[in-house]
Amino acid sequence: MKTERDKMTAGESYKEFDSELIARRKVIRQELQEINQITDNENINQRFQKLLANTGDHFFVESDFKFDYGFNIHIGDHFYGNYDITMLDTCPITIGSYCYFGPNVGLYTPVHPLDAKRRNADVEMGAPITIGDSVWMGGRVTVLPGVTIGNRVVVGAGSVVTKSVPDDVVIVGNPAHIIHHLDQNGDVMKK
Repeated sequence: MKTERDKMTAGESYKEFDSELIARRKVIRQELQEINQITDNENINQRFQKLLANTGDHFFVESDFKFDYGFNIHIGDHFYGNYDITMLDTCPITIGSYCYFGPNVGLYTPVHPLDAKRRNADVEMGAPITIGDSVWMGGRVTVLPGVTIGNRVVVGAGSVVTKSVPDDVVIVGNPAHIIHHLDQNGDVMKK
């Protein structure tokens, strides 16, 4: 029989106030409160890494990194996250290598039911977020549940990414839309 954690991670309906999930969120909140006060870069990042499912080499996040569980966050090599990164990881968040996030980036996997009765019964679902290699996100980017961002994508500051995008594009806006396609060298392709 599946636990609420198993159902949550699989994107199925689950009870968000399950005792195991509440206990994990409490531990994470306590750990993050302490870690986010540390000023030594090496120490803070080693402590963050211990709470995440896995990270690659050269992982670096500034202070005030926040997440729900940590066990659903997978980050590749050479990751940089600026201040105030939030990752709500009810479902897996997978980030490729050589990704750079500006301040106040938010990745949100939870999905609440549209039906008020189900919502009032504390039912929640989720959908994973996948981010390819060499992605650069400007400040205050928001990525919604179920989105896949391709490789070598640039996401302009303040964008809200509501749907998946292919490799080698520049996207901006709310909702984010493609404004440029990039060639192999990262230059804007001529129309």
